[in-house]
Amino acid sequence: MAHIQRVVVLAIDGVYPFELGIPSRVFGAADGRYEVLTCSVDGNPVRTDSDFSITVEHGPEVLRTAETIVIPPFTATAATREVPPGVAQALASLTPGTRLVSICTGAFVLAAAGLLDGRPATTHWAAADIFRSWFPQVALGPDVLFIDDGDVLTSAGAASGLDVCLHLIRKDHGSEVANQVARMCVFPPWRDGGQAQYIQHIVPETTLNGTAAAREWALENLHQPIALADLAEHNHMSVRTFARRFTEEVGMSPGRWLIQQRIDRARHFLESTDLPVDEIAGQVGFAGGTSLREHLNAAIGVSPLAYRRIFRGDPSPAVRTTAASAM
Repeated sequence: MAHIQRVVVLAIDGVYPFELGIPSRVFGAADGRYEVLTCSVDGNPVRTDSDFSITVEHGPEVLRTAETIVIPPFTATAATREVPPGVAQALASLTPGTRLVSICTGAFVLAAAGLLDGRPATTHWAAADIFRSWFPQVALGPDVLFIDDGDVLTSAGAASGLDVCLHLIRKDHGSEVANQVARMCVFPPWRDGGQAQYIQHIVPETTLNGTAAAREWALENLHQPIALADLAEHNHMSVRTFARRFTEEVGMSPGRWLIQQRIDRARHFLESTDLPVDEIAGQVGFAGGTSLREHLNAAIGVSPLAYRRIFRGDPSPAVRTTAASAM
């Protein structure tokens, strides 16, 4: 097997147990491609935001051996403009090039340490105002799931930690491995970082009059032209009613959703096949190679051929998924 990458999770007092376990669960499902260790800043037990503490096996010394460090969130009352005691020293001793990842309020730690200065970043939408007031030097994008700025990645609340970890696996090992991990963990294989933090939207109750059937039909027929009227007819709704209900359920318009699904399908083909760009465009429902190039560049800032090189092991700069990449 290829090199096993070491991921170290830094547990800070007040940590949320769910998010603390995300890296181990996701990276640990990648068939031995990662080794996940958990540490505290002093090697002592760590208080959680629940009614228990946890004992970790490692102290801050393992941070120096990490290729990727994940900082899970901790209770908002613990958020501070200053780096928590012991964390500053631990972060200062990192090996250059170590990849840093924050989940939710973990971004406060990176910002307080000056590691986000002048960089795009995100955090939980509910903490965005205080984050912006404390760290105006950070280009905060509060309405995205995660931001990939190369060696520093920040994500929003809770489930977005799953998204950013899966995104890293996709960057490191491609779609096939990432999809296997998603199936094993039973969560969606792809939610692009530019998607909105859906928690801001009121999600209606699922009813028999929902739009899920039309979405399923569309995914099975992406290679064909699909108009809004086709989707509405499939659900036996007027175009106006369908568009309203679709946006309420999904958080975006049907047209934007279709483009996103076509881009996602194209990315899969680019990563896992040698099909020509024009043929991929036809397979996913774009008018031609030019249309695919325009949409992919608008979404993630690279051409199809450059994207394919990235996921075939070319050491060129990584795809940046920032707030500007929202589809």
